[in-house]
This record gives sequence, structure tokens and C-alpha cells, in this order.
Amino acid sequence: MPSFFSILLIIAVVLIVMRWPKQKQKNQKAGRNGSYTRWIGGGLGWAIGGPLGALLGYTLGRMAEGATIAGYENQPTQKGDFNVSLLVLTAAVMKADGSVKRAELDYVKKFLLHNFGKDAAEQYLLMLKELIKQDINVQEVAQQIGRFMEYPSKLQLLHYLFGICIADGSLHEAEGRVIATIAAMMGIEPADFASIRAMFVKDDESAYKILEISKDATDEEVKKAYREMAMKYHPDKVSHLGDEVRKAAEEKFQKVAEAYDTIKKQRNIK
Repeated sequence: MPSFFSILLIIAVVLIVMRWPKQKQKNQKAGRNGSYTRWIGGGLGWAIGGPLGALLGYTLGRMAEGATIAGYENQPTQKGDFNVSLLVLTAAVMKADGSVKRAELDYVKKFLLHNFGKDAAEQYLLMLKELIKQDINVQEVAQQIGRFMEYPSKLQLLHYLFGICIADGSLHEAEGRVIATIAAMMGIEPADFASIRAMFVKDDESAYKILEISKDATDEEVKKAYREMAMKYHPDKVSHLGDEVRKAAEEKFQKVAEAYDTIKKQRNIK
């Protein structure tokens, strides 16, 4: 007959075996959350609360629970704020046509790899897949970003979204509507929206749209517009968001130079 201590030992082993899968799952989730927070950028400000914070809380568990955005007015955007905004808005745009296709995820993965590197891209893609499962109130999220994010960073965010949408070779109507809504809610000026859109959607007037002038502008007005747009889109304006974002901003800056060169050749401007 088993002794009393033998019975206790058996019960203890059973309890440990029963609890192990739950503890393992908990540890795995904590590990994922820690990894996510690392690749978000290591710092979160205003994105920890509001609609963005609620969506973020789904992915990162209790990290954003009970957080508020009070006191973040006029505070600079953290790298984490920008990256979270990008992921949430990317998820919203990808869901615009009612379904998320495998090809779209592949395009986004390539985009993230190009802009953020292999390790960060893998973590961002995991977070993106979780965010896609959520109902995203695009207007509320974009309004929060518009309220707290400085204007040059919002322009870069818009540039990213167009880049993702055009990755498959065309801008679909539903995606275009969602991006237009996002831009309006973020407070992007119509001329700036048209300028960035023209960098991806080409027509006979794209160069002029990028410089935010009409085709009947004088040569002097063209030169002035180029100087103003070069200043507006200068990469240094988003350097606080990290080297990856600044590097991407150089592409936008280059598009302005290319547009100016195109007009100069057409008009034989010296």
C-alpha cells in the first residue's frame, strides 16, 4: 500500500504536469511581447493610449492597459509611435477591399525588409498579422495621429502607405479611398497629398504636382517651388525617427529633384 508521502508526491507531480503547458504558454507570450516592444522602437509616447493604444494592447497584452495620452500634447513623436502608426494604418489599408491576400502580405514583407531590415521586418509582420484580425476605426486612429504627430512625420507616413499600396504595381480604388480618408483625418493639406500621390501614380502632370505648381507656372516659380519642396521634404525633418525612416525620406526627397529635372529638360531651364 502506498505511503502517505508517496501519495503526496504523486499529487505534486500531477499538478506540475497540469500547470506546465499554461506556464509555458504564458512564458512564450511574454517572450513575444518583449520581442515586439523591442522592435517597435523601444519607446512609446502618445501611441500608448487612445484608439492606437487599444489596438496595441491586443497585440502586447496588458502593456497598454489603462494608459492615457494626456500630457503628450506638443511632445515629439517617438520612434515607437511612428512604427505603431505605420503598422496599424498598413493593416487598415490592406483590409480596404474586404480581404487580405497572400500576395499582399508578400509585398508588404518585401517592403518592410527593404526599409527596416530582416529582424525588424519579421517582428513587424507578426504584429501586422495580429492587427489585421482587429476592427480598425480608421478615422479615430488617423485623428489621433493627426493630433499628436508632427507634420513632416505625417508626410513620411503617407509616403510609406502609398509605397505599400503600389507595391503590386497599381493603386486599387478601395485602397486609394482609405488613404485619402487617412490623409484628411491626419490633417494633410490637399496639395501635399497630391504631391506624394504623384510620386507613385504617374501622369503627364506628375512632375508639376510633386512640386505643387501648375503647368502654366513661370520658370522662376518652378525654381522657387523646387526650393520650397526640397525644404519641406528634407530627410533631416524625420531624423529623430531613426536611420531607417531618414533613409526612406531620402527617396521622397529624390523624387522632388527628379521632378525638377524633368521640368527643366522640358523647358530647357538652365
